[in-house]
Amino acid sequence: MPVHNIEPVYNDKSKVLILGSFPSVKSREQQFFYGHPQNRFWRVLAEVFGCPVPQTVSEKKEMLLMHQIAVWDVIASCSIEGSSDASIRDVRPNDISRILKTADIQKIFANGAKAHDLYRKYIYPVTQREIVKLPSTSPANAAYSVERLAEIWKESFQNTLPAV
Repeated sequence: MPVHNIEPVYNDKSKVLILGSFPSVKSREQQFFYGHPQNRFWRVLAEVFGCPVPQTVSEKKEMLLMHQIAVWDVIASCSIEGSSDASIRDVRPNDISRILKTADIQKIFANGAKAHDLYRKYIYPVTQREIVKLPSTSPANAAYSVERLAEIWKESFQNTLPAV
């Protein structure tokens, strides 16, 4: 059973928490979030903030923290086939309280329906903190272009983050 092996990115200035479901095979190999080259997460955030797409892990962390964004996943471990969210079962959720205790998180966003549903089932009963579902940046979500994703994500961030 795969275990989540990527530490969350956040600091005491983080205002927004973005939660995925569980890292893909590529992300687990690279030891960082959204590591599959076809995932549009980094392109979408770069578009939202009008900055270059980060390439290295350190550039990605820097971009997140500069824009007061925390990132982690809902699931600590689960049974999963490859990277398929649809196959997730035997869920053990992450404890996001350490982020909530450190940072003044004003909004929590789910990167896609699966992260949203898992949060509502496993984490909301503990935190009583609402989550906003955003369209997934996964390449499986082909109905949305990078531009359309960026438009929706930017609109969602507007009243929470400065300079969006």
